[in-house]
Amino acid sequence: MKRIAQWIFKAFNAFDWPLLALVILMAVLGMTVMHSAVGGTDWRFSDQLRNFLIAFLFLWITALTPPPMLMRLAPYFYVVGVVLLLGVEFFGETSKGATRWLNLGVARIQPSEMLKISVPLMLAWYFHRNQGSLKIIDFFVAGVLLAIPFSLIVMQPDLGTALLVFVSGFCVIYFGGLSFKLLVPIAALMVTGIGGLMYYEDVICQPDVDWVLLHEYQKYRVCTLLDPGSDPLGKGFHTIQSMIAIGSGGVYGKGYMMGTQSHLDFIPERTTDFIFAVYAEEFGLYGGIMLLVLYGLLIVRGLAIAMRAHTQFGRLLAGAMSMMFFVYVFVNVGMVTGILPVVGVPLPFMSYGGTALLTLGVACGILMSISRYRPVRQ
Repeated sequence: MKRIAQWIFKAFNAFDWPLLALVILMAVLGMTVMHSAVGGTDWRFSDQLRNFLIAFLFLWITALTPPPMLMRLAPYFYVVGVVLLLGVEFFGETSKGATRWLNLGVARIQPSEMLKISVPLMLAWYFHRNQGSLKIIDFFVAGVLLAIPFSLIVMQPDLGTALLVFVSGFCVIYFGGLSFKLLVPIAALMVTGIGGLMYYEDVICQPDVDWVLLHEYQKYRVCTLLDPGSDPLGKGFHTIQSMIAIGSGGVYGKGYMMGTQSHLDFIPERTTDFIFAVYAEEFGLYGGIMLLVLYGLLIVRGLAIAMRAHTQFGRLLAGAMSMMFFVYVFVNVGMVTGILPVVGVPLPFMSYGGTALLTLGVACGILMSISRYRPVRQ
């Protein structure tokens, strides 16, 4: 009986309670908005509830796994993830023009989701192993470790997931000691490129212009962002309708389940990528600010865990997980409000989907594991 009581105490002691409170609050809010988006409790609502329960189970299991164990498993997770991506490249299943899934017989998986966790795990392991003796070559090796899965995911093509994998991995490299001075030329090049893109929009967005590095649909997504009205019933439909929904919500919103744009099917993908438009129409500006504050608290809590971590591995990994949440929110809200191209990034704890929720649950579990870990002093 005493052993059972100790196990129960250990199991519940694994939680970081401020972080858990935020996750539960956002899960409740997410299910509330999903109920409105589907217009009741149909199969999507029940599936999402099941997805939350599975994600919470994996969160708990990960929180119970100490960081040293995660560190030992990191290279294996990375290698398995890259092998599965290669499997997608040669044996993957194609759907809607993209080859992102791998059929294992017993299940159909999307390996790129796994890399959102395994890439920062691997890089945090690498920098922890080489701390105190970092050289330029170490940053080059880290760049290669990041470039391999990033390139394989871009080839699928899945630019949204590739972006999340790249940012989470790059944050580990930057937090690991990459000089800020090296980023200035990259930032200058990006600003110049965006400025040139906007200036020469009329020329480079012509149908006969090939962008070489991007697929045709990716080119049109960028051009539609610059001028949604150029194809209001085609490529620009998603952006225009989501902006109308957000604007029609006003300051206070239309009220729960009272959104006309969503319930009259004007918002495409309203349960997945564009669920923020449903939320903003019904809860307005105040509701949108409240949601962003909740995300901000989640990110701040993750960064606080990173600052208090007892190992280099924990600091780097917690920092990467926190910034991954930031990119999720920034990219999704940006594409729904028309300031970023549509790249298919879900809104954390709000968008429908089991794989993304599982990834978020594991990420929160990693933060909790790092938060509760205390090294045994010899």
